[in-house]
Amino acid sequence: MAGCPMLINHLLPCGALTNTGSAFWQMISQQEKIKLLHFMRFVRLFDRRMVLWQRQGKIGTYAPVEGQEASQIGSALALNKLDWIFPSYREQGVAFTLGIPTTSIIQYWSGHIEGCKPPIGYRYVPPTVPIATQLPHAVGAAWSIKKRKEDAIAIAYFGDGATSEGDFHEALNFAGVFHLPVLFFCQNNGYAISVPFEKQSATKSVVDRAKAYEIDEYQVDGNDILAVYDVIKNARKKKRPALIEAMTYRTGAHTTADDASRYRCEEEVRVWLNRDPLYRYEQLCIKEGLLDEEQLTKEDEKMAIHLDQSMKEVEQKTPNLPSGLFNHVYYQLPNWLEKQQEEASEDVNNGSVHC
Repeated sequence: MAGCPMLINHLLPCGALTNTGSAFWQMISQQEKIKLLHFMRFVRLFDRRMVLWQRQGKIGTYAPVEGQEASQIGSALALNKLDWIFPSYREQGVAFTLGIPTTSIIQYWSGHIEGCKPPIGYRYVPPTVPIATQLPHAVGAAWSIKKRKEDAIAIAYFGDGATSEGDFHEALNFAGVFHLPVLFFCQNNGYAISVPFEKQSATKSVVDRAKAYEIDEYQVDGNDILAVYDVIKNARKKKRPALIEAMTYRTGAHTTADDASRYRCEEEVRVWLNRDPLYRYEQLCIKEGLLDEEQLTKEDEKMAIHLDQSMKEVEQKTPNLPSGLFNHVYYQLPNWLEKQQEEASEDVNNGSVHC
């Protein structure tokens, strides 16, 4: 049986730094410290607003990220513009940190085609909903990076449920054999929808599997933004394949179509709420004099205005037309599909289909 890996931790739930955390805190700039806080607060506000908008019928089913902000923002801030990012469906924090526009992210969750386009200027592929399919793609990008001798890496984001898929093992094996610059970033939030991790795996942790593929392994407190930031910065420098397991928890449901109370108890949720990633980092920043409560309140007001304006902009955009489903499938549309496209347009025009 594999032993338990050492959990990397810089910031305690109360907001106090560990010895290693104090050293890392001194190493990073004030700008980095403030960015980490800004993005965490923004993503928390965005997430709650999106759940509200979903309940109001403004967007479709939504996958909340609350509780996992430190894992996403800490990892994303450690990347650079040349890195290839392969997200799954819950990586709103990653997207914002990289600079993806708010309107684009809202459009994605509104089912608008513009929200699925790879943003210009970023190596950020559209979010992947089928579980683990983006992992082999990340390996392919890393192989290209190696052949081109670029100063870059690829990173794939996924949850613990993805480690039960064959694509996970194929990707890690390929990366290990060819020594590719790819990071496999697993946010272990304890559940694959409703299935707890201990019922998915005989190993005690995800990173135990790294040994089989001769790749680097890191297990980090995923609610500790400083530790995550440090781990990804170091792993990125090595340009080696690595499996990173961020131990975290989604405090909300799997999606807005899910009822998490059916498979986890209130006491478990309370335990993790006491480890809240935003609270602990806010306490540190206030104690260190980076920001005060008044500044945070003003920033919240600005962020709320920005979010409301972004939603209004999305609502004013032309809705998708069913005929658009036929575009970008073939270089030249076959006659039989052209006919179907015309029929779809006619259905909209005569009112039998509503957009």
